[in-house]
Amino acid sequence: MSSTASQPPPAPLLDLQSLVVAVRRRRRLWSSAALLGLFAGGAVAVLMPPPPTAVTKVLVAHQQDQPNDPGTLIRTDVALLHTTRIADSALKSLKSSEKAEDFMTEYTSVGLTNNLLQITVTGDTEAQAVARAKALADAFVADHVRRLQEAADAEAKALLDQQGRLQAELADVDKAIDAGSSQSGPKASADLESLFARRAELTSRISDFGQRAAEARVGTPQLIAGTQVVDAPRALLHSLPKAAATDAAIGGVLGLVLGLAVAAVASVVADRPVLRRDVAAHLGASVLSELPRRPPLLWRRRRTREARERLAVSLARTARGSTEPVSLLELGCARPVCLIALDLAGALAQDGPVVVVDGLPGSRLARRHPKPGDPRIVRGEQAEAGPAEERRLGVGSVAPGTAWADLPHLGTRTVLVVRAGHGSTAWLHTVARQLAEHGVEVLGVVLIDPDPRDRTDGTLWDGPPAPPRARGVRRVLHGGTERLPKWAARVPDSDQEAR
Repeated sequence: MSSTASQPPPAPLLDLQSLVVAVRRRRRLWSSAALLGLFAGGAVAVLMPPPPTAVTKVLVAHQQDQPNDPGTLIRTDVALLHTTRIADSALKSLKSSEKAEDFMTEYTSVGLTNNLLQITVTGDTEAQAVARAKALADAFVADHVRRLQEAADAEAKALLDQQGRLQAELADVDKAIDAGSSQSGPKASADLESLFARRAELTSRISDFGQRAAEARVGTPQLIAGTQVVDAPRALLHSLPKAAATDAAIGGVLGLVLGLAVAAVASVVADRPVLRRDVAAHLGASVLSELPRRPPLLWRRRRTREARERLAVSLARTARGSTEPVSLLELGCARPVCLIALDLAGALAQDGPVVVVDGLPGSRLARRHPKPGDPRIVRGEQAEAGPAEERRLGVGSVAPGTAWADLPHLGTRTVLVVRAGHGSTAWLHTVARQLAEHGVEVLGVVLIDPDPRDRTDGTLWDGPPAPPRARGVRRVLHGGTERLPKWAARVPDSDQEAR
């Protein structure tokens, strides 16, 4: 196998599994943000209620109404409603001295359909809001009617002016006909026929322009009658519980989204491994066991106590098989490492006297009130003065500020007790490098406060592959020598079958 194929795959730029776990571990942050947003939304609804509001609806008739109109005409009406001319007209009817620019900020309008306009107005009181809505609707209707009348008058005037010009031309044609009727000859007859044709054309056009002018005036009253207030101004009812619930829900959702975003960004920036797979890879040692960090619930204390007992038995077995002193080094979990050290010392005390060398900052173990049956706890400088037959168990820390040269005195073989998500990737690499440089062998890692949904493998598989075995064959140890049972000798080997 080539060296390229044996290299591990490159780490992804963003590990979604680690990100999800890190965000879930920061649930206090985003749940607090959601709760804060919930309370803030409810407080805003209670402390800052909306002003009294009135609403009215106006039916607007347009001269250019078409069934396929995309709403251009009603959008024009919405824009016209927000003009100083209509605002001034409404303020004059209200006899108010308020500026039109300020009044325009206190009402809104929206086109519900191509011909239905809804106007919403606020005020200091409900009566004032209703009066403002009525004045504004009346001002808009009056302005719309005036514009319709002006447009109809302008169209009729243009048609009548054109009719007058044609009538003047007709009078000239009549004069020419009277003058040509006294003449004789073929040329005079041809000119007279063209004049009669021209008079007939002018008469028809004059009649057409007169009819169009009459129609322009007749159509205007229909549009004027069609523009009216169809929904009288009324005050909108405000429900404080409903508004508080709505604002609280919106605030809670916004707070949750903001909290999740902050937690995700903080997790990416902090770059603190949480999964056992990542912790083992960065420290270069397999995860031996896991323990919760906080005191468990009542129905889980028995399970946690059993896990601590199994861990103490496993660590005691490792310490008995080692001819060199063993230590426990913590990172972000000083209290759990003290409990683990006392459990391990109690398990080792069955074989002989045990002394616990306290190398933690602040002498947490040395200042602990001893209980009956607890092992002797000494500081680092007192460890050398003890009897030689005592088994030494060192307890220290690899947190920032650690005196790395003192760690070999606690034990040349160590078990790291690391809290998940506490140390950054760079610091875990620093711990592994410093321990290797000072000749401290890492036997494994005890993970504190793991993620309960973590299903990754915390075992490092760096050794040679296991030799192949025949299917169904189980090796049996006899006197320390590995032998096959007699029935296994009858199982043919693959090489023998091939031969």
